[in-house]
Amino acid sequence: MKVTQEKLPASQIGLEIEITPEITQKTYEKVIKNLANTVNIPGFRRGKVPRQVLVQRLGTTHIKAAALEELIQDGIEQAVKQESISAIGQPKLRSSFDDLISNYEPGKPLTFAAAVDVEPEVNLVQYTGLQAKAEEITYDSARVEEVLEKERQELATLIPVEGRAAQIGDVAVVDFQGVIAKAEDDDPAAEPEPIPGGEASDFQVELQEDKFIPGFVTGMVGMNPGETREVPAQFPDPYVNEALAGKAAIFTITLKEIKEKELPELNDDFAQEVSDFDTLEELRGSLVERYQKEAAEKTKGNQQEALLAELLKHIEVDLPETLIEREVDSMLTQTAMRLAQQGLDVKKLFTQDIIPQLRERSRTEAIERLKKSLALQEVGKRESIEVTPGEIQAKVQELLEQYPDEDIDTDRLQSVVENELLTEKIIDWLLANSTVELVPEGSLNSQESETTTPETEAESSETVTESTTDA
Repeated sequence: MKVTQEKLPASQIGLEIEITPEITQKTYEKVIKNLANTVNIPGFRRGKVPRQVLVQRLGTTHIKAAALEELIQDGIEQAVKQESISAIGQPKLRSSFDDLISNYEPGKPLTFAAAVDVEPEVNLVQYTGLQAKAEEITYDSARVEEVLEKERQELATLIPVEGRAAQIGDVAVVDFQGVIAKAEDDDPAAEPEPIPGGEASDFQVELQEDKFIPGFVTGMVGMNPGETREVPAQFPDPYVNEALAGKAAIFTITLKEIKEKELPELNDDFAQEVSDFDTLEELRGSLVERYQKEAAEKTKGNQQEALLAELLKHIEVDLPETLIEREVDSMLTQTAMRLAQQGLDVKKLFTQDIIPQLRERSRTEAIERLKKSLALQEVGKRESIEVTPGEIQAKVQELLEQYPDEDIDTDRLQSVVENELLTEKIIDWLLANSTVELVPEGSLNSQESETTTPETEAESSETVTESTTDA
């Protein structure tokens, strides 16, 4: 078999493959024999169909197409093996299949063109002496007080209040019923449209504006127990229920009772109730240490990201489509797993209509991730940076001890740990051989890119819960 190679864009190798006359004839005869043994033609037993009848019934084009499929598949496989090409992904036929059918004659040479993806060649123009800027995240002592105050709110005792109107900070017990507000062009005589699920009895709501849709809470301020009031409100856009997004509503609210919060004192008893610490001083110290560590880790993360962004400017690589598609697959799989863990129905989010859009939106990030990974691998290769088996085993053992009840694939864990430790070593080497200037937080004009995962389509906001127990 004669094979001619050519280098193509996107890390592809083009192959011109010439199949010998003997093989084209042999494959054609084999296909006819197989068809004769499998095709059911009335009046003939399988395997006993005369060749002329078989060709007449199935058609020459059908038989040639079946033979071609086998010739092309076997031809590419043998060509790749013969030329010692380390192909990745599925090969692609570059010739027109219709043209091949027209030109294919059993017993004569067959020439066709194909392409295979190969691992890309990485050219790292520069990787030492890089210069970048990163924002320094400073420890904010106010976060400690915020966490303590939140815990106080959680432990608050509700005390009934009499003789005054409702105010911000109270907890109100109400009955309410909501309807969609009429538009100017609506029929005045038409009955208002009730809001699905927009009614409740003895509903307890904290009078903080972010606890309900805009307008609901502020409309209750000043109400007295026993009073009923019509309160206008506005559903935000976007909203979880898309049918209500951006719509105006009117709630008929009856205030039944007002309660106010009695907060516990910040003392050692409080610390013991919300944490494993004996004193408030120990709890505060732990929170301070936690947020100082968090700030330092975020700063280092910023340094790493800034350095990798600079490194990307110096890499030249022509990525094959196979690697890009695999990376997109990995990104969407990770997103689907996170959403499933949050209890969301992945099948409703990953519909046949939305998947192609998600793949296209994820493509840019996938390319960037691949370039970062290849650049780091190249640095590690050039500088002979490695992790020892002892380092890997120590980290694996540490993780296994942290999760003793989990069913963990140790081989998979070892592979992940090795990759993470090696990446960490390479980045630390880059940091040591580059200059990353720390600048005040918020001083860099960072452009926030739109999220490309279906998570953003499933969630309109993210709530971060901080627990003093973790401290």
